[in-house]
Amino acid sequence: MIRVNSSLSTSSVSSSARPGLRRRRRCAQAGYTLVELLVVITIIGLIVALVGPRVLGYLSSSKVKTAKIQIQGFSSALDLYYLDAGRYPSTSEGLAALVQRTPSAAAWNGPYLKGGVVPEDPWGKPYIYRSPGAHGAFDIVSLGSDGQEGGTDTAADIASWTK
Repeated sequence: MIRVNSSLSTSSVSSSARPGLRRRRRCAQAGYTLVELLVVITIIGLIVALVGPRVLGYLSSSKVKTAKIQIQGFSSALDLYYLDAGRYPSTSEGLAALVQRTPSAAAWNGPYLKGGVVPEDPWGKPYIYRSPGAHGAFDIVSLGSDGQEGGTDTAADIASWTK
């Protein structure tokens, strides 16, 4: 008769089962609970809700500043054009006369703008140029974010005669 050592067989079975149990326990403890995830998502949402409007406000005010700087650049380029040609470009010639020679410009030494193109305003619309202008030798206007005359805040017109 053959005897089987029951303590050996059970200990070998239990020792092989223990690593699996340990892994299951580790796996159960390794993740985040739904409550923890919801708390983190709520905190992130609150931060975005508080900071978002301020960031958008800075973005819109920076577009206004960009338009003012571009208008100043156009004014400087138009002054150089005036020194060379003895006149400002007509309204029909427009700001394009700063980058392309027109038949009426005798002593054109341009282009007067870097890149050889007339940039659009920060909202993707062309600047309005008038010569002679109602407020000086020329007027340059950006209609702002709404693209219409008048307006307030970022929708207000940005003009060469205002500071």
